[in-house]
Amino acid sequence: MDARASRPSGIYLDYAATTPVDPRVVAAMAPYFTDRFGNAGSVHQFGQAARGAVDEARGAVAGLIGAQPREVIFTSGATEANNAAIFGAARAGAAHARQMPDSHIITAATEHHAVLEPCRWLETRGVQLTVLPVDGQGVVDPDAVRRAIRSETVLISIMHSNNEIGTFGPVAEVAGIAREHGVLMHTDATQSAGIVPVDVKALGADLLSLSAHKRYGPKGIGALYVRSGVRLEPFLHGGSQERGRRGATENVAAIVGFGEAARIAQGGMAEEAARLAPLRDRLASGLAAVEGSRVNGHPSNRLPGTVNVSFADTDSESLLLALDLEGIAASSGSACTSGSLEPSHVIAALSLPAAYAAGTLRFSLGRWTTADDIDAVLDVLPRVLAPIRRAASAHR
Repeated sequence: MDARASRPSGIYLDYAATTPVDPRVVAAMAPYFTDRFGNAGSVHQFGQAARGAVDEARGAVAGLIGAQPREVIFTSGATEANNAAIFGAARAGAAHARQMPDSHIITAATEHHAVLEPCRWLETRGVQLTVLPVDGQGVVDPDAVRRAIRSETVLISIMHSNNEIGTFGPVAEVAGIAREHGVLMHTDATQSAGIVPVDVKALGADLLSLSAHKRYGPKGIGALYVRSGVRLEPFLHGGSQERGRRGATENVAAIVGFGEAARIAQGGMAEEAARLAPLRDRLASGLAAVEGSRVNGHPSNRLPGTVNVSFADTDSESLLLALDLEGIAASSGSACTSGSLEPSHVIAALSLPAAYAAGTLRFSLGRWTTADDIDAVLDVLPRVLAPIRRAASAHR
């Protein structure tokens, strides 16, 4: 089946928010809504057919990140995977220390809300929390992580790549520090796995989160890697599914789709990254040439398809609406906070001048992005930016 058949209409540059489902993934999932509808926990032939499909998909997802199949737990998405890692590690640490306040977690200011919010919730329950700052390119200092570790520290969570600015985190270095101190290391690799190589053994991660819908798979399915031997309290209690770590009837069709998306990503990842990086650089260079603009994030140590840029004396909502009217879809940051008019916490953590922070856009490229799409953005954006700036100036 031709994978290009599902190219979005218009110019879609919001692949970091979600991706269209690959037709090959849809085809793989389809039988599990009809003929192969069995519950993977049932012993009869319908159930065993579903169980076989789940096991095959688990192997494909494990292969994407260099894990063993038994180390992969399927979840409802990356948010649940992050919550499961954080709550599971905190509870395991609390059980060992007898009480929750004896646990300490370290994370960074630019983490996704799906990491920061469960950490902050635990803080209201007595868990000690250290949120480390980042530099102007969005990178946390591994030495700051080392200094923050205490005897009570049970978990460090540093993302593999940032969902808004694309900067890679020093995960392997931080994981080495965590290992020296006997602390669990979690990384949110939702934006990375399937776009760039992610190997849990090379990284030294104990826990890793990922999601299907960022990789041309279905929404509502993700996974948590749990290194063999890691003690983690279950996040969802119920049945014995997922080796007793996540009680719930398996979403077989979505799991199958995740497995197919993982296989497709693993097969074409290097070629796609090599195609996207020059397009990313072309877009970043063109946007940087616009008066009163600055490109955010690390200039080279970043995802091949993400460009984050701030424009002075404007606001992102007006820019996004103007671009949308021109048939161009982008975002102002994480889709999880798209309703907020405030600058994102990631941009705030970069300490941009106030004139720039409110006018931040994220362009994220993907499988169907072309050079013509990039040229269209570079043609349209300065044209729509000028009247918005004039209007903003008139109201000051």
